Amino acid sequence: MKGKSAPWLLLAPFLVLFIGTMIVPIIMAIGYSFTRVERLGLLGEAGVNSAFAGLDNYVAALTNVNFLQSIGRMILFGVVQVTVMIVAATILALLLESASAKWPGFFRATYFLPYGIPGVIATILWSFLYIPGLSPIVDVLEVVGIDIDFLGPNMVLWSIANIVTWTYTGYNMLIIIAQLKSIPGELYEAAKIDGASSFRVATSIQLPLIRPALMLTIIFSIIGTLQLFAEPRLLQTMSAGITSEYTPNMSAYAFAFQYNDIGMAAAQSVIIAVAAFLLSAVALGISNWMEKRR
Repeated sequence: MKGKSAPWLLLAPFLVLFIGTMIVPIIMAIGYSFTRVERLGLLGEAGVNSAFAGLDNYVAALTNVNFLQSIGRMILFGVVQVTVMIVAATILALLLESASAKWPGFFRATYFLPYGIPGVIATILWSFLYIPGLSPIVDVLEVVGIDIDFLGPNMVLWSIANIVTWTYTGYNMLIIIAQLKSIPGELYEAAKIDGASSFRVATSIQLPLIRPALMLTIIFSIIGTLQLFAEPRLLQTMSAGITSEYTPNMSAYAFAFQYNDIGMAAAQSVIIAVAAFLLSAVALGISNWMEKRR
């Protein structure tokens, strides 16, 4: 009996933290999403009362134009930014794991270094390269006749995408490199005997075998895209193009802490979580379908 209970005793501290910090907040958010706060009195001076709202919060969220636009904005952001980031991470991983790569350890650390910088600090650093009058990039472009406003309404989304790509490309690269290192050396030796070029090795051996790592990075990136918050929140004070509901997470934050509508914020949070799950499932389904067709 002691032998059977020992694993649970060792797992107990983790389970307590996991349930308290993950499961309980999720259950509470779902519960809050079905409630509404009613303020008693003319100005709420008589107190507040929570009442069952049914699906009213979800209906309000799904008919909120700003919230729907924020989701559409993040889908566009993900299609472009995630694609560019994963392609760049894959190319870097393949180059650093090639036989002719020099100082791979140094370059792996260099490319991974931006991930070690907190998102808030990274956004502040990049903001100096976006603000006219402070940015040497803007000054150089003006010299050659290119007038560009990186924080303008039409450009700020891609300025944020640049920060995210710079931060997470190295992280995704290491995930792909870990998968590359698991490829048996016999495959490379057989390809070398057959006279396969480096390009053929990459396309016929490496890329097919790192599909699980690519799928993992894509799913992580999809979830991260819908959770985008810190970068636009910091740039909001510098750009008129970023509203308080610019991203889904910013919208939920605004309803919770600016509009004091916890029910609406919880409903939006649940919708964001469901959207992340569905998009990840679609990506995984497409990957499995392509695998079966091979």
